[in-house]
Amino acid sequence: MTDAYIFDAIRTPRGRGKPDGALHEVTSLRLSAQVLDNLRDRSDLPPDAVEDVIWGNVTQVGEQGGCLARSAVLASSLGEQVPGLSINRFCASGLEAVNLAANQIRGGAGQGYIAGGVEMMGRVPMGSDGAAIAVDPTLALETYFVPQGISADIIATQYGITRDEADAFAVQSQKRAKLAWDEGRFSKSVIPVVDQNGLTILAHDEYMRPDTDMQKLGALDPSFRAMGEVMPGFDKVALMKYPHLERIEHIHHAGNSSGIVDGAAGLLLGSREWGEAHGLKPRARIRATAKIGTDPTIMLTGPVPVTEKILRETGLSISDIDLFEVNEAFASVVLRFMQAFDVEDSRLNVNGGAIAMGHPLGASGAIILGTLLDELERQDKTLGLATLCIASGMGAATVIERI
Repeated sequence: MTDAYIFDAIRTPRGRGKPDGALHEVTSLRLSAQVLDNLRDRSDLPPDAVEDVIWGNVTQVGEQGGCLARSAVLASSLGEQVPGLSINRFCASGLEAVNLAANQIRGGAGQGYIAGGVEMMGRVPMGSDGAAIAVDPTLALETYFVPQGISADIIATQYGITRDEADAFAVQSQKRAKLAWDEGRFSKSVIPVVDQNGLTILAHDEYMRPDTDMQKLGALDPSFRAMGEVMPGFDKVALMKYPHLERIEHIHHAGNSSGIVDGAAGLLLGSREWGEAHGLKPRARIRATAKIGTDPTIMLTGPVPVTEKILRETGLSISDIDLFEVNEAFASVVLRFMQAFDVEDSRLNVNGGAIAMGHPLGASGAIILGTLLDELERQDKTLGLATLCIASGMGAATVIERI
C-alpha cells in the first residue's frame, strides 16, 4: 500500500462555548473555512490539489447540518471540484476523519486530502440532535444507558480512582497547558481566528483556568451525583449492570471534566509523491489506525482496548511509544489508561488537555493528533499514539511516526 503522510496540522484557539465566548458570533461554516484556507495558503496549494475534505462534527443539525464539509469547501478558497464528507463518530470524529483520509490514500483512492473537524458548542448545543441510545426506550433500556458523567464515575468506582487523584490530574492539566502557552509550544499550529476585516477575534485558548488548585477543586460538588442518586436515578441502572459494585462514587465535576468550547482543527495529508509534486516535506507517517466497540454503559473505556488492538496489529509494545495523547473527556478516562498500561506521567498529555483547554467534540481528535506531532518534533521523538473515548461505547486510535 501507499504510505500516508502528514504535511501540516493546524487548529484554532478554543473559545468558551457560551454566548459570551469570543467565538460565539463565528459560525461553524466560517470557522471551518478559515482552517481550510489556512491549510491551503500555508502550503501554497492550487485550489484543486486535494481529492476530498473529510470533516468531523458531532451535532449535525442547524448550521452544522447538511454536509457541513461541502459547505465549508464552497465557503473557502478551495475549488468547487473538491467535494466534502461530514462524519460523526462522536468525540473521535476529528481523528476518524484523518484515519479515513489516510486509509483512502493508502488504498490508492486519491493522493491528497484535508481532514479534521469543528464543533461550535456555544451555538449548536450538545445533544440538540437527539440520540436513539438516550431517548428511545427500546434501546436505552436494553443497553443500560446512563449519561457520560455517570459512566466516568463508574470507571472511577470500578478501578479505584479517587476524587483527589482526579483533582490532582486536573490541576496538572491546567499547569501544563499554561506552560505550553508560555513557552510558545503551540505557536507553530494555532492560527488566530479573524473577522471579515481580518481583525483578530481570538488567538489564545480562552477556557483555561491556570490558577486552579486542589483547594478550589475540593470546594466543587460532584456534577452527576443528583442525576445518579435522586432523579432520574441512573445509579440504579448502572448497578443493575454491575451488581458487584456496592455504590457509584461520584468524583467528577466541572473542574476535572472537559470544558464546553468552540473550535476547529485540520490536517493536510497525502502520499509522498503528492507532497513532492507540491513542494511539501512530510512531517510524519500514519503508521496505523484502529477503532473498536466497547461496553455502552461504562462507555468511556475505549482507549484501553483500542490501544491493545493497534499495538497487536502493528507488533508494537507500549514501551515503543514515545508520547501519548489521550483525550481528557474526564479525569478517570486518562487515569484508567495510565493504570492499564503503567504509562509514565512524563509521556502523556505533556501540554495539558481538554480539562484545561476544552473539548470541541468534532475537532478534538484532530487537535490532539496535531499536538502530538508538534511535541514529537519538539522532543525529537519518533512514535506517538493518539486515542479518544467515544460516546455509546467505542474507541479510536492512531499511531504516527515522525519523519
